Amino acid sequence: MRVVYTKYDGTLHWHHPSRRLGEDEYGVWMGAVAGTVGRKGDGPPVVWEQAFVMLFPRDEGWVALFNAMPHNCEVYVDVTTVPVWDGDTVTMADLDLDVIRPVEGEVYLDDVDEFEEHQRVMKYPDELIAQAEETARLLMTAVKERQGPFGGAHEPWLAMVT
Repeated sequence: MRVVYTKYDGTLHWHHPSRRLGEDEYGVWMGAVAGTVGRKGDGPPVVWEQAFVMLFPRDEGWVALFNAMPHNCEVYVDVTTVPVWDGDTVTMADLDLDVIRPVEGEVYLDDVDEFEEHQRVMKYPDELIAQAEETARLLMTAVKERQGPFGGAHEPWLAMVT
């Protein structure tokens, strides 16, 4: 299977192969083993040293990535458009805002400056801006408080790729 992120203007962003692991009440889980190769746009290949799993919720504008250790980031959630499935490919537009839970330290919201710049440059509609901001706010709480899928639901899925 393929995971394909674009930017809101359709520009190719991160993309890589992945394996569909299954589904649960939170959505579709996909995984990648250590050594998986991805690319950012047309940039050079990037080899990820640790395995990871991704959660694609149904009908929600975000995608969560859970890294195997010893990665320094435990949880990384991209605020996106709702993922769209087409055969063996899932695609979504990255809306810049990221909720990050490092292994050590506090949960934080990243790339607020990029979000603000892309609102102007890519002409995000007002409704999209409000939705992305609300999604980020809800995710900050859920990730901090380890609610829902952020409370360890990824562990059995991660065990399938490590």
